[in-house]
Amino acid sequence: MDCYTCRRNERIEQLPVRELIGLDDHWRVAHAFDAALPGWLVLLPRRHVLSIADLTDAEAAVLGTWQVRLARALGVVTGCAKTYVMQFSEQEGFAHLHFHVVPRMPGLPAEHRGPRIFAYLGGSPAENLDEVAAALRDALA
Repeated sequence: MDCYTCRRNERIEQLPVRELIGLDDHWRVAHAFDAALPGWLVLLPRRHVLSIADLTDAEAAVLGTWQVRLARALGVVTGCAKTYVMQFSEQEGFAHLHFHVVPRMPGLPAEHRGPRIFAYLGGSPAENLDEVAAALRDALA
């Protein structure tokens, strides 16, 4: 199986802070590696799952808690007005179930609101990912 997320999960002890912001028995939190928007997080199951319907009851039981905790931490660290939570898992090579938890900053241009926020993904990453990741890790503690 060629799954980017699973390959990263196999190396958890070697991941940089930006790829290991949060962790429990079921989920790992990473900063999106190609996000121009600081604080664009990805919530990833630690086992290979392709559909939300395939989550175990234990994984599902803490999913909402993680999403709320991440939204709160993003508010503290980035000052965002709200967070977007999205799940598609359609990009080639990234079918592993994952949730985008994205800060919607005050003053975000209208043309980038809602699903158009993806304009900030797929380009050059923000420069301060490790600092943002460390601050988010602290906010989650």
